[in-house]
Amino acid sequence: MSAPVARLDDVHLSFAGVKAVNGVSFEVNPGELFAIIGPNGAGKTSLFNVLSGVYRPQQGSVRFLGEDILGRRPFRIAAMGMARTFQNIALFEHLTVLDNLMLGRHQHIGYGAAAAFLWRGKARNQELEHRRFVEEIVDFLELEAWRSLPVGLLPYGVQKRVELGRALAMEPKLLLLDEPVAGMNLEETEDTARYILDIRDELDVPIIMVEHDMGLVMDLADRIMVVDFGTPITTGTPAEVQQHPDVIRAYLGEEIGS
Repeated sequence: MSAPVARLDDVHLSFAGVKAVNGVSFEVNPGELFAIIGPNGAGKTSLFNVLSGVYRPQQGSVRFLGEDILGRRPFRIAAMGMARTFQNIALFEHLTVLDNLMLGRHQHIGYGAAAAFLWRGKARNQELEHRRFVEEIVDFLELEAWRSLPVGLLPYGVQKRVELGRALAMEPKLLLLDEPVAGMNLEETEDTARYILDIRDELDVPIIMVEHDMGLVMDLADRIMVVDFGTPITTGTPAEVQQHPDVIRAYLGEEIGS
């Protein structure tokens, strides 16, 4: 069996004595869509911040692609191939869709400011190659109609798609999706679900997803971890989690589909 893409072991994170993450352990395997669910304040985003290097836990280990990344700065972890989207859209609203996507190529740029200014040789060739790559993402996410428009003029659901595209522009080896369908209507949610599955299945990118839409999670995830006040309750397949009495009582209220 292939080694896990990412692994957390007995991670503890506190702020002023308040436990945000309390003994969390999990691993994500190649080609897997792993979901983390729980109520607001359960520690889900804190786990993303631990993984991406924003927070350093007081205890535990964090590994990515077989390497210990505890204490590494976020841009170093991103350069290794970990990409992330955010709950709140973090795009440059006055830049076009293409320009926002190009920002995701920054870690692949191999030339300096002087070469970029002259736009010759290596800089020109790389720039054209990056634009070709970004155009493939435009096609993949069906953004052709908006490619040259400022992002701030686009509907909310399309902006969320652009942010997803910017993460894909990094050529991630692991993609962290923080509430990818939050605020979307039904049609936008269904479209996003299809893109997420395509990313996993066609691009072969493993995904960790935090999401409150339980129907979406149960439909898409290979495995799910449930957390409450930073403490893991259970981890398993959607069917296993769905039947867990504490999950039914505390989070779902009733079995999905009942």
